[in-house]
Order: sequence, then structure tokens, then C-alpha cells
Amino acid sequence: MFDFLQLVANENLKIYRRVRTWIMFGILILLVLAISLIANYMPGGGASSGWAMMMSETQILFMFVTIFTVVVSAETVAGEFTSGTIKLLLIRPWSRSKILLSKYISVMLFAFALAALLFVLTFGVNALLFGSGGARADVLSGLGTTRDISPFGYMLAYYAFEFISLIMIVTVSFMISTVFRSGGLAIGLSLFFLMGGSVVSLLLMQLDYAWIDYLLLIHLDLTTYLTEPGFQIRDGVTLGFSLAVLAVYYVLIIAVTWLVFNKRDVAT
Repeated sequence: MFDFLQLVANENLKIYRRVRTWIMFGILILLVLAISLIANYMPGGGASSGWAMMMSETQILFMFVTIFTVVVSAETVAGEFTSGTIKLLLIRPWSRSKILLSKYISVMLFAFALAALLFVLTFGVNALLFGSGGARADVLSGLGTTRDISPFGYMLAYYAFEFISLIMIVTVSFMISTVFRSGGLAIGLSLFFLMGGSVVSLLLMQLDYAWIDYLLLIHLDLTTYLTEPGFQIRDGVTLGFSLAVLAVYYVLIIAVTWLVFNKRDVAT
């Protein structure tokens, strides 16, 4: 177990010793500060509350969290093949499964670090600039929900649902990087899922076919379920159904990734 933790620590070191990683963190911090300060000093008094501003920034900036993680994920495996360092890893006394798992865990830890930073920054900066008070009903209405939940609880749920979507997109990126050994392809297809997926899913949901309910794309945006209790994106498609579909896809994607990595000949 200790050896595996060392392996994970080594993979994290590879991520955080790169200048681009700290540039990503810096971009996120600067964007939060810039958006909040501009909103605060703009004519009209800026945002109605810190919660509303936090939501607005999250809807924009969580996409950056996903993109940054996809970039790191795409290079985690494909970069080893490109540079030839994968051979040095495989001759060490660790199984291929442990090597791949350590890489996957390090990517997810990076994603969590970015998401946690975004949550803390958007909450702290906007509470300081715009306040976190106000009537609970008015605040929740501004967040676009009718649920009986505190604003803080709502934002935690929102981040949790966004993070589930991030996990799916990044796992797809990780699989493509492993199977095709191409970081560029992994980034390109993953960004299609992220940016074009919502448009494609909206079009697909207009079709009256049962098989549409089982497509991955229409289940990636779980935050729509937060609007009201019992909300369904399609007839019979509830939050539980979407989570079950995502779980099945997740298992299949992970299985393909592990199978290909363990069976592939990397001697040449």
C-alpha cells in the first residue's frame, strides 16, 4: 500500500512540477477576481447577491476546470508513450494496473483541487464584495431553484453534480489517451463532449425514440435536476436513472482503458 501511495505521489509530482499547471491555477484565480471586481464596480450596483454572483461565475469557470483537467489527463498516458518514458515505468516492480490507477487518481486529485479552489474563491470573494445575506426564498429564486434547501447546500449540490460530469468527460479523455496514445485526439473529442454535447443532446431529446434515453450525452448535465423536486429531462428519465446510466458508461470506459493498457505491447 505504501509503495502505491509513493507511485501516486510520483504522478502528482509530474503534474505539479510543470509550469503550465501553476498557470492554470493562476488563470482561475485571476478570472474569479476580475469578474467579481468588474461586476462590483459596474454601473447599476453589480450582482444582486454574493450567491447569484457565485452561481454566474461557476457556470462560466467550471468549464475551465474541466478543460484544464482534460489537458492534464490527455497527456498523462499519451505523453509517456510520446516521450518513451512508459518503458521505464513498466520495467519497475509495479503492475500495469497500479501504474494506470496511480495516473488516474492523480488526475482526479488535480480536478478536485481545481474545483475546491474555485468553490472557495467564488464563495469568499463574492461574500466579501456582495454579501451572503438576503431572504432565503429570494436568494434561491435567483439561483433558479424552488427546492427547500439552503443556498450553501444548493451550491454544494451544484458543484457535486458538475464534478460528476467532469469525471465522465475526463475519464473519456483518459481512455482515448490510453487507447490511441494521442493527447490531441483526447483533448479534441473531450472538448466536443463538453462544448458541443449540450447542443447535440437538446436536439436528440426532441426525438421520440426510447434508445435516446440511454445515450451518454443527454445525461452529462445533471444540474438541470436541481431546478425543482421531481424534475425529469425526458418522460421517465429521473436523476436516479441518469446516475445509473452514467455508472454503466463509467464502468465500460474504465474496463476498456484497463484492458487495452494491460494487453498492449509497448516494447516498440
